[in-house]
Amino acid sequence: MPAPSTAPSRPWDTLLARLPATRWRRGVLARRVLAGALVVTAAVLAFRPAAAAGEPVLVATRDLPAGVVLGPADVAVRTWPEGLVPAGVLRDSAEAAGRVLAGPARAGEPVTDLRLAGPALAAAATGLPDAVAVPVRLADPGVAGLLVAGNVVDVVTPGAGADEAVVLAEGAVVTAVLPADPGGATAGSRGRIVLVALPPAQATRLAAAALARQVAVTLRQQNR
Repeated sequence: MPAPSTAPSRPWDTLLARLPATRWRRGVLARRVLAGALVVTAAVLAFRPAAAAGEPVLVATRDLPAGVVLGPADVAVRTWPEGLVPAGVLRDSAEAAGRVLAGPARAGEPVTDLRLAGPALAAAATGLPDAVAVPVRLADPGVAGLLVAGNVVDVVTPGAGADEAVVLAEGAVVTAVLPADPGGATAGSRGRIVLVALPPAQATRLAAAALARQVAVTLRQQNR
């Protein structure tokens, strides 16, 4: 008499018999895949360079002309890598509000203390740490258009005689030329304002004289 068979008698019995082993194998495989993914992720994180720390830098948001008075729409704060931040850079838009841009600037260019009319630029332009920037309105509105930042000029005013001139300041350095004044009464009636850097004594004399007299400038050679 033949021995009774121990094999499942129906196809689904076979499937049910194999199901636990299949689940176990799938669980092992899933754990191995997960472990491998974690190893790869750890390796990527270990060899990836750390993100460089940045610093706030004030930059121009658009191309700006020389002499423009900076407003909120002209500048913005951006993050720059630490090693690329220039010296003297401004960090906040409030530092530039109402300041005069000495020369033209490209969009994205950092705004430093030497890009703005003021004590730092006056000192750098003259080589004198106590230099002062003085605004003067030129009698001839067309002359200002011939000047650029860095020009060295003598500032003069008419004397008592028709052919006489009084020198108010010698060797002044132009630091900025402001745009034409749109509020002038008639075309050509008001000259443009020019900022010049001078030693304190000359600056005081020039500022007082420019309030009551017409002033003009004569251009000097650049190699002072």
